[in-house]
Amino acid sequence: MGRTDELAPVRVAAVQFEAGPDVGENVDRMVGRVEAAAGAAADLVVLPEIWNVGYFDFDGYEAGAESLDGPTMRRLRGTAAEFGVYLHAGSIVERDGDALYNTSALLSPAGELLDTYRKVHLFGYDSRERDLLSPGERVVAVETDLGTVGLSTCYDLRFPELYRAMVDDGVEVLLVASAWPAARRDHWRLLTRTRAVESQAFLIAANLSGTNAGVDLAGHSVVVDPWGDPFAEAGTGEGTVVADVDVSEVERVRGEFPALSDRRMRLHYEFGDDAA
Repeated sequence: MGRTDELAPVRVAAVQFEAGPDVGENVDRMVGRVEAAAGAAADLVVLPEIWNVGYFDFDGYEAGAESLDGPTMRRLRGTAAEFGVYLHAGSIVERDGDALYNTSALLSPAGELLDTYRKVHLFGYDSRERDLLSPGERVVAVETDLGTVGLSTCYDLRFPELYRAMVDDGVEVLLVASAWPAARRDHWRLLTRTRAVESQAFLIAANLSGTNAGVDLAGHSVVVDPWGDPFAEAGTGEGTVVADVDVSEVERVRGEFPALSDRRMRLHYEFGDDAA
Protein backbone atom coordinates (compact mmCIF):
# COMPACT_ATOMS: atom_id res chain seq x y z
CA MET A 1 0.00 0.00 0.00
CA GLY A 2 1.30 3.46 -0.87
CA ARG A 3 3.53 5.14 -3.37
CA THR A 4 7.26 4.96 -3.88
CA ASP A 5 7.50 8.15 -5.94
CA GLU A 6 7.09 11.74 -4.79
CA LEU A 7 4.21 13.72 -6.26
CA ALA A 8 4.15 17.43 -6.98
CA PRO A 9 1.53 19.53 -5.17
CA VAL A 10 -1.82 19.66 -6.96
CA ARG A 11 -4.34 22.49 -7.13
CA VAL A 12 -7.89 21.12 -6.99
CA ALA A 13 -11.23 22.83 -7.56
CA ALA A 14 -14.68 21.59 -6.50
CA VAL A 15 -17.43 23.38 -8.42
CA GLN A 16 -20.62 24.06 -6.43
CA PHE A 17 -23.48 24.60 -8.87
CA GLU A 18 -27.21 25.34 -8.94
CA ALA A 19 -28.88 23.34 -11.72
CA GLY A 20 -31.52 25.23 -13.68
CA PRO A 21 -34.34 23.85 -15.86
CA ASP A 22 -32.50 24.23 -19.20
CA VAL A 23 -29.88 21.54 -19.90
CA GLY A 24 -28.10 23.53 -22.61
CA GLU A 25 -27.83 26.58 -20.38
CA ASN A 26 -26.51 24.43 -17.52
CA VAL A 27 -23.81 23.01 -19.79
CA ASP A 28 -22.82 26.49 -21.02
CA ARG A 29 -22.61 27.79 -17.46
CA MET A 30 -20.61 24.79 -16.30
CA VAL A 31 -18.08 25.19 -19.09
CA GLY A 32 -17.59 28.74 -17.86
CA ARG A 33 -17.04 27.49 -14.34
CA VAL A 34 -14.42 24.99 -15.51
CA GLU A 35 -12.70 27.76 -17.49
CA ALA A 36 -12.62 29.94 -14.37
CA ALA A 37 -11.15 27.10 -12.30
CA ALA A 38 -8.49 26.52 -14.95
CA GLY A 39 -7.79 30.25 -14.86
CA ALA A 40 -7.11 29.85 -11.13
CA ALA A 41 -4.44 27.28 -12.08
CA ALA A 42 -6.45 24.20 -11.05
CA ASP A 43 -4.94 20.88 -12.14
CA LEU A 44 -8.08 18.90 -11.28
CA VAL A 45 -11.69 20.12 -11.42
CA VAL A 46 -14.53 18.16 -9.81
CA LEU A 47 -18.21 18.68 -10.76
CA PRO A 48 -21.43 17.68 -8.91
CA GLU A 49 -24.00 14.93 -9.51
CA ILE A 50 -26.45 15.09 -12.47
CA TRP A 51 -25.87 18.82 -12.73
CA ASN A 52 -26.95 19.09 -16.38
CA VAL A 53 -30.50 17.77 -15.86
CA GLY A 54 -30.77 18.43 -12.12
CA TYR A 55 -30.63 15.42 -9.81
CA PHE A 56 -34.13 15.84 -8.36
CA ASP A 57 -35.80 16.50 -11.73
CA PHE A 58 -36.71 12.83 -12.08
CA ASP A 59 -39.31 13.54 -14.78
CA GLY A 60 -36.45 14.86 -16.91
CA TYR A 61 -34.24 11.78 -16.70
CA GLU A 62 -35.64 9.99 -19.75
CA ALA A 63 -35.40 13.01 -22.05
CA GLY A 64 -32.08 14.16 -20.57
CA ALA A 65 -30.33 10.78 -20.74
CA GLU A 66 -27.30 10.62 -23.04
CA SER A 67 -24.67 8.14 -24.09
CA LEU A 68 -21.05 8.72 -23.14
CA ASP A 69 -20.64 10.03 -26.69
CA GLY A 70 -23.54 12.44 -26.23
CA PRO A 71 -23.45 16.24 -26.33
CA THR A 72 -22.67 16.87 -22.65
CA MET A 73 -19.68 14.55 -22.49
CA ARG A 74 -18.37 15.68 -25.90
CA ARG A 75 -18.52 19.28 -24.70
CA LEU A 76 -16.71 18.45 -21.47
CA ARG A 77 -14.03 16.43 -23.25
CA GLY A 78 -13.36 19.45 -25.43
CA THR A 79 -13.31 21.69 -22.37
CA ALA A 80 -10.79 19.49 -20.53
CA ALA A 81 -8.55 19.50 -23.59
CA GLU A 82 -8.92 23.24 -24.22
CA PHE A 83 -7.88 24.18 -20.69
CA GLY A 84 -5.52 21.26 -20.02
CA VAL A 85 -7.10 20.03 -16.79
CA TYR A 86 -8.09 16.70 -15.33
CA LEU A 87 -11.86 16.94 -15.19
CA HIS A 88 -14.10 14.82 -13.04
CA ALA A 89 -17.20 15.55 -15.09
CA GLY A 90 -19.64 15.05 -12.24
CA SER A 91 -22.33 12.65 -13.36
CA ILE A 92 -24.96 12.41 -16.06
CA VAL A 93 -27.93 10.15 -16.67
CA GLU A 94 -26.24 7.70 -19.03
CA ARG A 95 -28.29 5.73 -21.54
CA ASP A 96 -26.86 2.34 -22.48
CA GLY A 97 -29.34 0.31 -24.49
CA ASP A 98 -32.57 0.14 -22.51
CA ALA A 99 -30.88 0.91 -19.18
CA LEU A 100 -30.16 4.23 -17.49
CA TYR A 101 -27.27 4.79 -15.07
CA ASN A 102 -25.98 7.59 -12.84
CA THR A 103 -22.53 7.75 -14.45
CA SER A 104 -19.54 9.92 -13.68
CA ALA A 105 -16.43 10.23 -15.84
CA LEU A 106 -12.81 11.19 -15.37
CA LEU A 107 -11.26 13.05 -18.31
CA SER A 108 -7.56 13.66 -18.96
CA PRO A 109 -6.00 17.05 -19.81
CA ALA A 110 -6.04 15.83 -23.44
CA GLY A 111 -9.80 15.23 -23.25
CA GLU A 112 -9.46 11.44 -23.13
CA LEU A 113 -12.02 9.40 -21.24
CA LEU A 114 -9.87 7.69 -18.60
CA ASP A 115 -12.65 5.75 -16.87
CA THR A 116 -16.28 5.95 -15.80
CA TYR A 117 -18.12 5.01 -12.63
CA ARG A 118 -21.75 3.95 -12.47
CA LYS A 119 -23.20 4.76 -9.05
CA VAL A 120 -23.37 1.53 -7.07
CA HIS A 121 -25.71 2.65 -4.25
CA LEU A 122 -28.92 4.16 -5.63
CA PHE A 123 -30.98 6.40 -3.37
CA GLY A 124 -34.58 5.50 -2.54
CA TYR A 125 -35.55 7.76 0.37
CA ASP A 126 -37.69 10.61 -1.05
CA SER A 127 -36.05 9.87 -4.39
CA ARG A 128 -37.03 8.02 -7.57
CA GLU A 129 -33.42 7.28 -8.52
CA ARG A 130 -33.70 3.62 -7.49
CA ASP A 131 -36.85 3.18 -9.59
CA LEU A 132 -35.49 4.87 -12.73
CA LEU A 133 -31.85 3.82 -12.84
CA SER A 134 -29.77 0.64 -12.73
CA PRO A 135 -26.90 0.27 -10.22
CA GLY A 136 -23.26 0.01 -11.23
CA GLU A 137 -21.09 -2.99 -10.44
CA ARG A 138 -17.49 -1.68 -10.38
CA VAL A 139 -15.06 -0.09 -7.98
CA VAL A 140 -13.12 2.52 -9.97
CA ALA A 141 -9.53 3.50 -9.18
CA VAL A 142 -7.58 5.48 -11.79
CA GLU A 143 -3.82 6.05 -11.78
CA THR A 144 -3.00 9.59 -12.94
CA ASP A 145 -0.06 11.97 -12.84
CA LEU A 146 -1.77 13.55 -9.81
CA GLY A 147 -1.98 10.30 -7.83
CA THR A 148 -4.44 7.39 -7.78
CA VAL A 149 -8.00 8.67 -7.60
CA GLY A 150 -11.22 6.86 -6.77
CA LEU A 151 -14.69 7.78 -8.01
CA SER A 152 -17.89 7.75 -5.96
CA THR A 153 -21.25 9.50 -5.94
CA CYS A 154 -23.36 11.08 -3.18
CA TYR A 155 -25.27 8.30 -1.34
CA ASP A 156 -22.16 6.10 -1.66
CA LEU A 157 -20.76 8.11 1.27
CA ARG A 158 -22.96 6.06 3.60
CA PHE A 159 -21.27 2.79 2.59
CA PRO A 160 -17.72 2.54 3.96
CA GLU A 161 -17.06 -0.82 2.30
CA LEU A 162 -16.87 0.90 -1.10
CA TYR A 163 -14.13 3.21 0.16
CA ARG A 164 -12.24 0.33 1.78
CA ALA A 165 -12.27 -1.39 -1.60
CA MET A 166 -10.88 1.76 -3.23
CA VAL A 167 -8.12 2.04 -0.62
CA ASP A 168 -7.21 -1.61 -1.24
CA ASP A 169 -6.87 -0.64 -4.92
CA GLY A 170 -4.33 2.05 -3.99
CA VAL A 171 -6.55 5.14 -4.03
CA GLU A 172 -5.04 8.27 -2.47
CA VAL A 173 -7.63 10.87 -3.51
CA LEU A 174 -11.38 10.26 -3.19
CA LEU A 175 -13.56 12.20 -5.65
CA VAL A 176 -17.25 12.62 -4.84
CA ALA A 177 -19.93 14.07 -7.12
CA SER A 178 -23.06 14.86 -5.14
CA ALA A 179 -26.56 16.31 -4.92
CA TRP A 180 -26.84 16.11 -1.13
CA PRO A 181 -29.97 17.78 0.30
CA ALA A 182 -29.91 20.56 2.87
CA ALA A 183 -32.16 18.54 5.22
CA ARG A 184 -29.21 16.26 5.97
CA ARG A 185 -26.35 18.75 5.75
CA ASP A 186 -24.92 17.62 9.09
CA HIS A 187 -24.64 14.06 7.73
CA TRP A 188 -22.79 15.40 4.67
CA ARG A 189 -20.24 17.22 6.78
CA LEU A 190 -19.80 14.21 9.07
CA LEU A 191 -19.52 11.57 6.33
CA THR A 192 -17.10 13.47 4.09
CA ARG A 193 -14.73 13.79 7.06
CA THR A 194 -15.26 10.19 8.13
CA ARG A 195 -14.55 8.69 4.72
CA ALA A 196 -11.34 10.74 4.49
CA VAL A 197 -10.01 9.93 7.97
CA GLU A 198 -10.79 6.20 7.82
CA SER A 199 -9.24 5.97 4.35
CA GLN A 200 -6.29 8.22 5.29
CA ALA A 201 -6.84 9.91 1.94
CA PHE A 202 -7.72 13.31 0.56
CA LEU A 203 -11.40 13.72 -0.27
CA ILE A 204 -12.72 16.28 -2.76
CA ALA A 205 -16.51 16.57 -2.85
CA ALA A 206 -18.53 18.80 -5.20
CA ASN A 207 -22.18 19.28 -4.26
CA LEU A 208 -25.16 20.97 -5.86
CA SER A 209 -26.55 24.09 -4.22
CA GLY A 210 -29.71 26.18 -4.38
CA THR A 211 -33.04 24.50 -5.13
CA ASN A 212 -33.79 21.80 -7.68
CA ALA A 213 -37.33 20.54 -8.35
CA GLY A 214 -38.42 21.96 -5.00
CA VAL A 215 -35.59 20.36 -3.00
CA ASP A 216 -33.06 22.54 -1.19
CA LEU A 217 -29.45 21.36 -1.68
CA ALA A 218 -26.81 21.42 1.03
CA GLY A 219 -23.87 23.02 -0.80
CA HIS A 220 -20.76 22.93 1.43
CA SER A 221 -18.50 21.41 -1.22
CA VAL A 222 -15.32 20.52 0.59
CA VAL A 223 -11.70 19.38 0.47
CA VAL A 224 -10.71 17.16 3.42
CA ASP A 225 -7.17 16.05 4.29
CA PRO A 226 -6.06 12.53 5.35
CA TRP A 227 -6.44 13.46 9.03
CA GLY A 228 -10.12 14.21 8.42
CA ASP A 229 -9.74 17.98 8.63
CA PRO A 230 -11.73 20.05 6.11
CA PHE A 231 -9.33 22.80 5.04
CA ALA A 232 -11.40 24.33 2.24
CA GLU A 233 -15.19 24.49 2.24
CA ALA A 234 -17.92 26.39 0.41
CA GLY A 235 -21.05 27.89 1.90
CA THR A 236 -24.57 27.30 0.64
CA GLY A 237 -24.53 29.34 -2.58
CA GLU A 238 -22.78 28.81 -5.90
CA GLY A 239 -19.02 28.99 -5.80
CA THR A 240 -15.80 27.07 -6.40
CA VAL A 241 -13.58 25.71 -3.65
CA VAL A 242 -9.90 25.88 -4.66
CA ALA A 243 -7.17 24.26 -2.57
CA ASP A 244 -3.58 23.08 -2.89
CA VAL A 245 -3.13 19.40 -2.09
CA ASP A 246 0.12 17.55 -1.45
CA VAL A 247 -0.84 13.98 -2.39
CA SER A 248 2.47 12.72 -1.00
CA GLU A 249 1.02 13.58 2.42
CA VAL A 250 -1.12 10.44 2.13
CA GLU A 251 1.94 8.19 2.25
CA ARG A 252 3.36 10.17 5.16
CA VAL A 253 0.13 9.99 7.17
CA ARG A 254 -0.29 6.27 6.54
CA GLY A 255 3.29 5.68 7.65
CA GLU A 256 3.08 7.89 10.75
CA PHE A 257 -0.29 6.55 11.92
CA PRO A 258 -0.55 3.06 10.40
CA ALA A 259 -4.24 2.36 11.01
CA LEU A 260 -4.72 0.81 7.58
CA SER A 261 -1.83 -1.60 7.97
CA ASP A 262 -3.11 -2.51 11.46
CA ARG A 263 -6.34 -3.90 10.03
CA ARG A 264 -6.89 -7.52 11.11
CA MET A 265 -10.22 -8.29 9.46
CA ARG A 266 -10.04 -8.14 5.68
CA LEU A 267 -13.11 -8.85 3.60
CA HIS A 268 -13.24 -9.45 -0.12
CA TYR A 269 -15.81 -7.21 -1.75
CA GLU A 270 -17.47 -8.77 -4.74
CA PHE A 271 -18.21 -6.38 -7.57
CA GLY A 272 -19.05 -7.14 -11.16
CA ASP A 273 -17.29 -5.95 -14.29
CA ASP A 274 -19.64 -3.61 -16.14
CA ALA A 275 -17.35 -2.27 -18.86
CA ALA A 276 -17.91 1.47 -19.19
